[in-house]
Amino acid sequence: MLVRMLVRVSLLAVLVMRAVLAQDASPEQLFRDAVEAQKRGDDALAVTKYQELIKLRPDIVEAHANLGAALSHLHRFDEAIAEYERALAIAPDRIQIRANLALAYSKAGRLDRAATEFEALHNLAPQEERMTLLLADCWLQQGENRKVIALLEPLDAQYRDDLTFSYLYGTALMRDNQMDRGQQIMDRILRNGDSAQARVLMAGSRMRRMDWQGAKADLERAIAIDPTLPGVHSVYGLVLEEVMDAKASAQYQKELELNPNDFVANLHLGVYALNESRLDAAEAFLNHALVIRPGDPGALLQLASLRSAQNRRDEACQILEGITKRYPDFREAHVVLANLYYRLKRKADGDREHDLARKLGAQESAHIH
Repeated sequence: MLVRMLVRVSLLAVLVMRAVLAQDASPEQLFRDAVEAQKRGDDALAVTKYQELIKLRPDIVEAHANLGAALSHLHRFDEAIAEYERALAIAPDRIQIRANLALAYSKAGRLDRAATEFEALHNLAPQEERMTLLLADCWLQQGENRKVIALLEPLDAQYRDDLTFSYLYGTALMRDNQMDRGQQIMDRILRNGDSAQARVLMAGSRMRRMDWQGAKADLERAIAIDPTLPGVHSVYGLVLEEVMDAKASAQYQKELELNPNDFVANLHLGVYALNESRLDAAEAFLNHALVIRPGDPGALLQLASLRSAQNRRDEACQILEGITKRYPDFREAHVVLANLYYRLKRKADGDREHDLARKLGAQESAHIH
């Protein structure tokens, strides 16, 4: 009797399991469901379906690639990067997946990795304008103005009527203090009528002449024309700081709402937070600035000041020593390091750095006059 009962229970368990398995979607159905969810904008459901599919079939490249796209739409960029990399491990020659990986790196603020990927794509297809401009934009955000110029200068005749091309090229020239050539690009943009891009370039020219009120007016016009133009709020914040306008911080915040990976906004908001003793906020802003531009001396200087404020003076000292070694003419770094040495009771080292800062200051003053 007991044996019969056990047999019946076993048969019942098998029937229940078969029913459950029958309800499970096949890989093909999971893929169709995920794609349909993605098409109608339900990225969260698409993520779930692709993840279920990958558990069954981890070798399907499209599942990883599409999952990466859905995660990216949800701003889950680190996870998206991982999926694109898994897709490329299966199919390393898929150019579009590599392009999506580069975009995900860019959106995550990892501009050094994004630039590496975009440069590889540009080398594979130098005639592709989109990859060229994306690479130029990455380098421009990293402050690599001369790389942008070298990349775009040979293409100027071909793309001179492209507003985005001219804006990137003109901005790089202006930032590299090649004012005459930058003015030529600016004039070209202006011939197409008033635009936010032209106003930003005009403001940049005025800023270099320290015409802060003129730059302020140009940037206000630029924002009125296109308040979403990348970087416009950050530049406006810089000008507002020069004219002692307290609304500069709000402009940096506005820039981060539009572009969380803007270097200038992260750096300056980090400085504001540090000055207000909001050390956790300062840490977040400054670390993100250094993700965007690794090794930037200005951001490292502020990070050293933060470490000192956190009573982590040995770390601050190491950062500052690294800056002065790599950038020996960075006077402010010598000043801060001298003060730190004095606080650490290292008078001889403090005197040395103080003398170096004084000499650099004298050289700067002579150069100005």
